[in-house]
Amino acid sequence: MTSTSDPSTGVADAAISVAGLRKVYGKLDVLRGVDFSVARGSIFALLGSNGAGKTTVVKILSTLLSADAGTATVNGFDVNGEAADVRRSISLTGQFAAVDEVLTGRENLVLVAKLRHLPDPGAVADDLLARFVLTEAGRRRVATYSGGMGRRLDIAMSLIGAPPVIFLDEPTTGLDPEARIEVWRTVETLAAAGTTVLLTTQYLDEAEHLADRIAILHQGRILVDGTLAELKQLLPPAKVEYVEKQPTLEDVFLALVGSDTAGELR
Repeated sequence: MTSTSDPSTGVADAAISVAGLRKVYGKLDVLRGVDFSVARGSIFALLGSNGAGKTTVVKILSTLLSADAGTATVNGFDVNGEAADVRRSISLTGQFAAVDEVLTGRENLVLVAKLRHLPDPGAVADDLLARFVLTEAGRRRVATYSGGMGRRLDIAMSLIGAPPVIFLDEPTTGLDPEARIEVWRTVETLAAAGTTVLLTTQYLDEAEHLADRIAILHQGRILVDGTLAELKQLLPPAKVEYVEKQPTLEDVFLALVGSDTAGELR
């Protein structure tokens, strides 16, 4: 693994810390020694093609799956020995919105607030509707929402109880460009408010636009980990008509993993 991590940032201060993470299914090594850390209040993108192991990492970090080897902590808690504390510290949003389309947006939020035993669920719901610009749509059934609105509601539901760490597993899968931009703005707002976001994606532009740091996961290993600027420094500038053209994240990705995955990422 090539790492461009800042040595001044201690692992003890990280919101998420992963070391030597391995997962094997039969004879298939899904994760083959994954290492990375995520600073508090930052957006960290785990970038990789389908089958790279992104969702497996998220499942282990959210205590839905046990690793075969390695260690991982979330918000200072060990995912194996302190699973209950980890669960209280996180929220997970998967690839498809986990909302009840029969209920209204407000009813969805109130239901989750009640399940979390929060005082005044109605006030919690109204605050989140305002925060995610869904107040006017709050009394409409979710079945009438656009893809972007449904995704925003899903993320709003995941923030009930104010978890310090949120996992977004390919949150814009299947969304149109306008809806994707809506979700991007929501993610940026979360980080600005101090929430730590681990984002898995197979969209190069998504990682490039959102992430403070990017790790490229390929065949169960982290190939590189750094800021966008640091990753671009891994390739020399190309000269086009005597003018240097800086490499893009796509150039870096394809140079590392090969062109065979080009069709899987956009």
